[in-house]
Amino acid sequence: MSETRDALIEAARDAASRAYAPYSGFHVGAALLLKNGDVVTGANVENASYGLTLCAETAAVAKIANEGWIGELAEVAIVGGHPEGDALTGTDPVSPCGRCRQILNEAAERSKTDILVHCASGDGKTVKTYRLSELLPAAFGPKDLGLLK
Repeated sequence: MSETRDALIEAARDAASRAYAPYSGFHVGAALLLKNGDVVTGANVENASYGLTLCAETAAVAKIANEGWIGELAEVAIVGGHPEGDALTGTDPVSPCGRCRQILNEAAERSKTDILVHCASGDGKTVKTYRLSELLPAAFGPKDLGLLK
């Protein structure tokens, strides 16, 4: 499991290097592991109208949804920090915001999996792993609308 986790975190770190974050200067990358072993990434994209900013997890989930893979999510890794040269700084693990937890839940329910969410610090020294159900207990999703059996 740690090999998979470490590879996902590295993919998220690479995605964070491509973040568009001119306002906060805080780069976040997300890497989604699909059931077939493929990895899909996303990075945050800020906007001058802050409410229109896209989080890394949202960008990555939109990618898998657009490819028809919304039901294939197996695990997620998230990394965030301030860029310093080719590295990210920060010692605290970054976890998904509330909106992203809900968006990840949609894909997780479609995948029929209580996915692992690996939250890593920018410097890569601290990783905390949770089940999505720990981060979003009593989640509302497709099951509540009778869309999943």
